[in-house]
Amino acid sequence: MNFRQMMAVLFTLVLSGCVKLPDNVQPVTGFEPDRYLGTWYEVARLDHSFEKGLSKVTAEYSLRVDGGLRVINRGFSADESEWQEAEGKAFFVEDQNTGYLKVSFFGPFYGAYGIFGLDKEDYSYSWVSGPDTGYLWLLARSPEVSNELKQAFVSRADELGFDTKELIWVEH
Repeated sequence: MNFRQMMAVLFTLVLSGCVKLPDNVQPVTGFEPDRYLGTWYEVARLDHSFEKGLSKVTAEYSLRVDGGLRVINRGFSADESEWQEAEGKAFFVEDQNTGYLKVSFFGPFYGAYGIFGLDKEDYSYSWVSGPDTGYLWLLARSPEVSNELKQAFVSRADELGFDTKELIWVEH
């Protein structure tokens, strides 16, 4: 099963119509979509079948003509010795100043994408939750981040009820 098929299965079975964030996760305000565009490196994640075994994972965000964002997720599968890629679309749930989006990689099925931590000065890191505490990502503009940032991420995620002992630290 390739990356695109895995994303489709995930969003069809697990996230269909699920755009609510965990109760204790509050998306950032003062969000600036234009500054979020470009390449983000996945530094850490809670693992799921659609990303299992992938390294060098990136997410590329660009504007869509309909006001949403285009999302291209890409990762390398060492088992298959190939790159896997999935293209999706994202739309703001509330308004463009709130880091709360719904993302789809498969038709009409959307999953929550809540940015609950963000370097608002430089947009150098982003902490992202899905619809429940089983979905968590640390994204950054570079594949390596400081130990301080890692510790802050883990600490905040622990406070919010994420199982940070299960985090995968992505190889780049």
